[in-house]
Amino acid sequence: MTHLLNVVSVAGLVLLAAVLISLRKSHIRVEHSVSWLAAAVALIVLSRWKTALLWLTGALGVSDPPVALIMMIFCVFLVVLYRFSAIISELKDANIAVTQRLAILEYRLEALDHERQQALH
Repeated sequence: MTHLLNVVSVAGLVLLAAVLISLRKSHIRVEHSVSWLAAAVALIVLSRWKTALLWLTGALGVSDPPVALIMMIFCVFLVVLYRFSAIISELKDANIAVTQRLAILEYRLEALDHERQQALH
């Protein structure tokens, strides 16, 4: 179990470092980094705080702390992925709205250009 906890701790630290580096280089926006930072902190806390992990094991009704840890990792990343799915859906809807507005503006410009050409002849 100690080996698994160490691996999860290292994975949490790597995730934390990757998010901070990406944030510093502006590869990821601040509002999107919060979810990943929370996930990294959750990994580190759960893998280092054995009392919390043992309590979680009992609360979930599983027999092994590593199973409880893996379940929590899965849940944390499921929440992060759901959050990003919601963000992507909002962006897609906004993109469709902008595309429609652009098409309307192009139509109006073409109509004005056509009217101007008609007025010149």
